[in-house]
Amino acid sequence: MSILIYAESADGKFKKVAFELASYAKTVADSLGTNVTAVTVNADNVSDLSKYGVSKVLKVSNDKLKNFNAKAYADVVKQAAQKESAKLILLSSTTDSLYLAPIVSIGLDAGFASNVVGLPVSTSPFQVKRNAFSNKAFNITEINTDVKVLSLAKNSYGLVENAASLAEEAFSPSLNDADFNVKVESVEKTTGKVTIADADIVVSGGRGLKGPENWHLLEDLAASLGAATACSKPVSDLGWRPHSEHVGQTGKPVAANLYVAVGISGAIQHIAGINSSKVKVVINTDADAPFFKVADYGIVGDALEILPRLTQKIKEFKAHNS
Repeated sequence: MSILIYAESADGKFKKVAFELASYAKTVADSLGTNVTAVTVNADNVSDLSKYGVSKVLKVSNDKLKNFNAKAYADVVKQAAQKESAKLILLSSTTDSLYLAPIVSIGLDAGFASNVVGLPVSTSPFQVKRNAFSNKAFNITEINTDVKVLSLAKNSYGLVENAASLAEEAFSPSLNDADFNVKVESVEKTTGKVTIADADIVVSGGRGLKGPENWHLLEDLAASLGAATACSKPVSDLGWRPHSEHVGQTGKPVAANLYVAVGISGAIQHIAGINSSKVKVVINTDADAPFFKVADYGIVGDALEILPRLTQKIKEFKAHNS
């Protein structure tokens, strides 16, 4: 069963999820006695993929694909899978790949399992473990189609270096002009900060910060931790923060190693969207806030007083251990 992964990149650089996907694929490939091939789109240096077990890269370079286009990118992955006779196609659980996966599955007449959180339970029949019910439970899904598509939940496997010799091959799939009828005029990107998508640690704020003028306290804590900043839906609705920072079931899903919720009460939709995070820390003045029921650690108190002290302690700890 040959394996193909789509290794996501942005501005020519691979996202962390590409290396996690490669790590996962290599372990599966070793168990099946096969190799891992990756398809990339406008990536600059693909050699880093070999550190995580990729032995072949199909390099696609095309200005038409400068901006993400779900139909066009799905067609690229489909053609790469057909070229390599791949029976197992692996994608990440980023926003882009969640758009891609069902289109790729339809194009390849393949069964699809999302939110995969572990190595295959069985390969005959092919079964995988998945998150279900907004990450409140797991299920075992069996795929019986000849070709199979999986999307790996973020931070469910981690990065595992397992070097392989790498062969690079230029790949020029045919593109359908009709897929480009919608023109992208501009793309706004956040620069100079850790992104929510790539962050191992996310510090998120709610209305308990009492106003945008206090947001610098959250940013100071995030900077001391090397974390991304995020917010609850009410905060983005109030215009305190951009909607791109809204996390939760109705915003961006978060599966960080550490999620710090500051002044967020814990609505069901918010908790569902961050529940895959491994460690949850909550700071809130209300000891009865719903978030404390799912938190691993909690601090009851005023965020405006706690954040500066917590940030200072972290800085002192880092200085002492540097």
